[in-house]
Amino acid sequence: MELKYKEITTLGELKKAGYKTKKIKDELRNNLIERIRNGKETFAGVWGYESSVIPELERAILSRHNINLLGLRGQAKTRLARLMVNLLDEYIPIVAGSEINDDPLQPISRYAKELISEKGDKTPISWLHRDERFYEKLATPDVTVADLIGDVDPIKAANLKLSYADDRVIHFGMIPRANRCIFVINELPDLQARIQVSLFNILEEGDIQIRGFKLRLPLDLQFVFTANPEDYTNRGSIVTPLKDRIGSQILTHYPDDIATARKITEQESRLDKRQTDAVYVPDLAKDLLEQISFEARNSEYVDAKSGVSARTSITAFENLLSTAERRTLLNGATETAVRLSDFVGVIPSITGKIELVYEGEQEGADGVASILIDDAVKSLFATYFPKINKLERKDEKTPYDELTHWFFEGEGFELLDDYTDAEYKRALDTIPALNNIIKEYQPDFPKEDTYFLKELLLWGLVAYKKLSKHRFTEGYQFKDLYGSFINGL
Repeated sequence: MELKYKEITTLGELKKAGYKTKKIKDELRNNLIERIRNGKETFAGVWGYESSVIPELERAILSRHNINLLGLRGQAKTRLARLMVNLLDEYIPIVAGSEINDDPLQPISRYAKELISEKGDKTPISWLHRDERFYEKLATPDVTVADLIGDVDPIKAANLKLSYADDRVIHFGMIPRANRCIFVINELPDLQARIQVSLFNILEEGDIQIRGFKLRLPLDLQFVFTANPEDYTNRGSIVTPLKDRIGSQILTHYPDDIATARKITEQESRLDKRQTDAVYVPDLAKDLLEQISFEARNSEYVDAKSGVSARTSITAFENLLSTAERRTLLNGATETAVRLSDFVGVIPSITGKIELVYEGEQEGADGVASILIDDAVKSLFATYFPKINKLERKDEKTPYDELTHWFFEGEGFELLDDYTDAEYKRALDTIPALNNIIKEYQPDFPKEDTYFLKELLLWGLVAYKKLSKHRFTEGYQFKDLYGSFINGL
């Protein structure tokens, strides 16, 4: 029968309604079974894990396991843990005033037992919503046993005029207060080994030890730990007996393809409606943005063990739109489209998100960010235009001869950051060869995205060393790679 939570206010009414106690792991398991049978999504808004992480997580929940999510930063580990709350019952009854969410039918604290003994079926109960059943603690070296488990409270002892031998002087830590809840410890290896040891009994027998008290509280918790493999070498490790007590260890990963990465970025980006209304973003620009992170994860300049968080693309996307928006504000325009030259604005989002190896430090963070953008351009260039071979015969004709000849004959081409849309298009239209190449190899490309594609063509030829590109204060300058030097001679 469906309980009317607001109407049931005493233990007697709860018994009459036929409420039956469930352990939290059974609660999660039962609700997951119902969702799977009804074809409902279990972890909504998490992309790229449909056939890897989510099935493993579902199996762990069905097995009633405590879980360790192991993966590099920015792989939605904490988000997965938070989404588990949706698998809890909407409300559970607790003894009113209990510090540790005592079950009215199976009380474990001295407070709840004495209250029920005194008031019987008139014991007041309250209802705890599932959103209030999520506790989270970031593991840091300064976390103590008292923080997690509890300690003797001298102020309480003085106020109640109790001796330290009385268990009523105990102040409960975070874990007992999370009884019947999901408790997440992020970055578990950062927790000192002696603190990890204090979790042994809770995971195995469900009881806690505070100072010298003979205190057995069969706590009911769903533990979720998160850890970064890098932590195992840099800062600490998970002690072996604790790992042994964690039922399932699940490996997370980054998106496998651009389409999935784009879904994550678009979902997580925090944008002002005025930005999205004023700035048009070509699909090619979105693909290029995600490709930067893919290049970074394989770059010789970036520490692969540290990973490249999904937040890199998210903040870069926000900066990309802000770069275009700022241009409209300066020009007094109401709308614009993202340009490839706007990607200079995403560099600050990249530099703070990547850890560099020695070679990367030599290049400098800004230099590496620029290299990653160029590498991303190079990767996408090959999917839209004919391949450029590293070695070419001297008299061999290529599809780019007309374009490179235009630069050889001229003095170069400048594209300023603050050009109005009309000036920007007019500047690119002065290079006839750009139109000819696009008409031949991308005749069906969306018209509104054509100018971004023209820029991609220029940047791609720079990446393949057919042209040179120079960044100056106001924008970019493109020149023939060798022509200006020869003309000088």
